[in-house]
Amino acid sequence: MSESDVGRDGVRGARPGREAVTGARAGRRGGRRGRGEQPMVPEAEFSSYYGTPVLNKPTWKPLDIAGYLYLGGLAGASSLLAAGGMLTGRPGLAAPARLGAAGAISLSLAALVHDLGRPARFLNMLRVFKPTSPMSVGSWLLVGYAPLALTAAATEVAGRYRLLGSAATLASAVLGPAVATYTAVLLSDTAVPSWHEGYRELPFVFAGSAATAASGLALTAAPPGQAGPARRLAVLGAALELGAFRAMKRRMGLAAEPFDTGGPRVLLRVSELLTAGGAALAVSRGRDRRLAVAAGAALLTGSAALRFGVFHAGVASAEDPRYTVVPQRERLARDG
Repeated sequence: MSESDVGRDGVRGARPGREAVTGARAGRRGGRRGRGEQPMVPEAEFSSYYGTPVLNKPTWKPLDIAGYLYLGGLAGASSLLAAGGMLTGRPGLAAPARLGAAGAISLSLAALVHDLGRPARFLNMLRVFKPTSPMSVGSWLLVGYAPLALTAAATEVAGRYRLLGSAATLASAVLGPAVATYTAVLLSDTAVPSWHEGYRELPFVFAGSAATAASGLALTAAPPGQAGPARRLAVLGAALELGAFRAMKRRMGLAAEPFDTGGPRVLLRVSELLTAGGAALAVSRGRDRRLAVAAGAALLTGSAALRFGVFHAGVASAEDPRYTVVPQRERLARDG
């Protein structure tokens, strides 16, 4: 494909100084009434030189990084539930939440290191602290949070050093919300269209998703009589996740299209159904042990489906130049 074929606007088939006449205008020019005519040229196909994408798509491994996003959210919100259970005299809720937070953050770090290839690459990110870099801030956040979550879980298992365990539980709960949501800022800071354009609402989507995941874990493991905070958190998290995600798609315009296409559409639709259904089941039938477990499993699975759907939608948006070129032109036209 030569440069003249690309044209001044970077669109295949465009010619400088020419305009293809289509539809009603074409009909009138040909001496016919312009009613019902079809376009004379196909819709423009966006491409770049040599057929390569405008952006390099993320090279992250889907299982590792989408899993890292999900497990980090589960860990951070579980620490909040652990502190709430401890402060309100619900040891049956606090114990599984502490263990869940420790297990989730351990697996999250393992997935991150596996994607990086070797632990030294993670340690290299700690050589400096850059407040303007979400990756740098997130790395230091994990280094501060993980020991606290592990200490809280270790004292729970040992049944000793209760004062140390309580302090670690409260400290991890302070860092928990940031651990649950910083990955949304990390994704939004990239050039990937469907992540970058959602920068306003995506942290709220991830916060709600983290809350439903932690509630799901607590509902499956805690005695129903002590799981009241988890049931309430499930409803609040589901409302925040679903509401923020719909608001985000409405505001994003074209960049939201990958969320409603192909595999991401299936994952996100499953997430919506499981999250809404799990929250409804938890609040209405959560005192029944078997139904509480079913509600918890639905919430855990729905949260995971959301993270994987968001990840794959972002990759798809980076592969299609249209999601990069069209919003840029719209911004130029609006600002110019």
